[in-house]
Amino acid sequence: MIAVHLPDGSIREVPTGTTPLDIANSISPRLAAASVVARVTRILPEAELVLKKLESDGKPADDDEPSEASMYAAEDAAAPRLVDLSAPLSSDTRLELVKENDPDALKVLRHSSAHVMATAVLELFPETKLGHGPATDSGFFYDFYREKPFTPDDLAAIEAKMAEVVARNEPFVREYEPREQALEEFARDGDFMKTHFVTRFTAPGDQVSFYRNGNFVDFCRGPHVPSTGRVKAFKVTSLAGAYWLGDEKNPQLQRVYGTAFFSKKELDEHFARLEEAARRDHRVLGKQLDLFSIQELAGAGLIFWHPKGAIIRKVMEDWMRDECLRRGYQLVYTPHVARINLWQTSGHEGFYAANMFTPMELDDALYRLKPMNCPFHILIYKNSPKSYRDLPARYAELGNVYRYERSGTMHGLLRVRGFTQDDAHIFCMPSQIESEVAACIDFAEAVLKTFGFSEFKVELSTWDPSDRAHYAGSNENWDLAIRSLDNVLKAKGIPYKTIPGEAAFYGPKIDVKLVDVLGRLWQLSTVQFDFNLPARFELEYVGEDGERHQPVMVHRALFGSVERFFGVLIEHYAVAFPLWLAPVQIGLVPISERHTAYAAKLEAELKAAGFRVETDARNEKMNAKIRDFANQKTPYILVFGDKEESSGSVSVRTRGKGDQGSTPLAAFIAKCKELVANQSTEL
Repeated sequence: MIAVHLPDGSIREVPTGTTPLDIANSISPRLAAASVVARVTRILPEAELVLKKLESDGKPADDDEPSEASMYAAEDAAAPRLVDLSAPLSSDTRLELVKENDPDALKVLRHSSAHVMATAVLELFPETKLGHGPATDSGFFYDFYREKPFTPDDLAAIEAKMAEVVARNEPFVREYEPREQALEEFARDGDFMKTHFVTRFTAPGDQVSFYRNGNFVDFCRGPHVPSTGRVKAFKVTSLAGAYWLGDEKNPQLQRVYGTAFFSKKELDEHFARLEEAARRDHRVLGKQLDLFSIQELAGAGLIFWHPKGAIIRKVMEDWMRDECLRRGYQLVYTPHVARINLWQTSGHEGFYAANMFTPMELDDALYRLKPMNCPFHILIYKNSPKSYRDLPARYAELGNVYRYERSGTMHGLLRVRGFTQDDAHIFCMPSQIESEVAACIDFAEAVLKTFGFSEFKVELSTWDPSDRAHYAGSNENWDLAIRSLDNVLKAKGIPYKTIPGEAAFYGPKIDVKLVDVLGRLWQLSTVQFDFNLPARFELEYVGEDGERHQPVMVHRALFGSVERFFGVLIEHYAVAFPLWLAPVQIGLVPISERHTAYAAKLEAELKAAGFRVETDARNEKMNAKIRDFANQKTPYILVFGDKEESSGSVSVRTRGKGDQGSTPLAAFIAKCKELVANQSTEL
């Protein structure tokens, strides 16, 4: 007999081999029908718990991103994990039945949908070889190798065949096979990708996990929904190319994307959000409002800021610089290139070279464009002696950096080769590190709030101790760094997710991801701990004890990059920017030519008050002028004729609200000044 601990605190004594579905049915058949998978945690004996703690101290938690490792590698038996409802329980366990409203349930549904897709593809195109098919944040995909490209008609046929597989309501059944037998069968059938996965993620003598539905069998550790019939609301969405293992020298795969939800309503809402996202595409809106461009003659990933976009950038940067000064930062400026020796000292030449532009040979040395500002700020710190009284030293720069991105990966303003980082580096004593990180988090929250984002999510990226080739520094330093960031987040009561293996080579980091008006996550702000570069550059300060000590360092970028942040702002506001950010804040529409003198007087007064103003003095109808300003998302349109001129007033049209009637110019200016001073996002 084993003890199964339920969420309500009750404990059930059941025979070994009892399944979560058995327990669900014993509670309520309705609960059993509503359950998708089970979340179980093995209850370890005391001696095993102690041993487990000793083994895991200092190690990051498991990654649950849709990577090969997360799909196929063995799980930690002592950690909470998802299992099939039909999985037999073999020891004392904490059990939670996972229903459709749990986010983990949607991931399971989508992974099961990928299996349904693979079933359909093999039934239609049996010569196809299978890669892998993970769930993603927006749906799922499956990688296929097939010499003949899929066509749009093929995708429609795949979706129709998937509906047949769903209608067959085939149970997902977990099976096991000796590793050597599995490898022999995959090699015989030419399944080179499955051979790779089994070889990489299992060991000699292992039993390999497979899932079967009908005649389809796939190497997989699961879990899955009970049967294909649970995959009811799905859609095949697109097709893309992907090189096997991400290497251009390997065969090119065909990646078929899809999405799935538990109901047709959720699926329809998803596509409504996608339509809205397309309507807000910053590349389209940026062109319509003439904000920026990417010039083919100049090269991909290089942004040209047009006058209206440039004025928004100036407002953003002015706010950031002023806020940095208010918070005790010192502004600096540094070069765009440096000798390769600098990057060798910093470690970028060894750890980051693949992301840097190739070296330039000049008469005295090899040079590289800078991918980051940090080594330059370090040289400023090192240029003069420092004592504990000088710390923390906070250097801030809106500096241009250049990173090599493959031509197929760039995307408007969101992924570019040249961009401006609102970079800062804080040099401090170890005793100051947590307070400085906390201040950076406060600053990040202020950025998001000021620019109109009320929700964000936080991730703590840690290292992979088993992958020493990609990380610098000792275990002790990494433990200290991770613990410091962890302490700050816990002290501030900020929920966060740990992402193992995603740290920078020089230290762990906190990523703050904003949530936009469509509920999408955007990676922007980051705060990073660095114990490595101070050591590499032999940085020092004289302590209160008169001895020389090594400072620690914090990297932080809050916009992330000006370009990316601006792209997110365009999509968040659909270019209906708040008054304080709008490139043209007020549009002036004289009713006829005889009112142009009054228009000039109004424009002069409004500009003197600090506003960005345009007058449409064309010989066009009034409604056409109003429509043009409205299409440009101008916050205020002021219309005036004889009546307004004689009374010194204006007729105000407010974006999204229409005609607000006549008001004295002085009252209008006072209202606008208040909105701008408060950086209001209401208009």
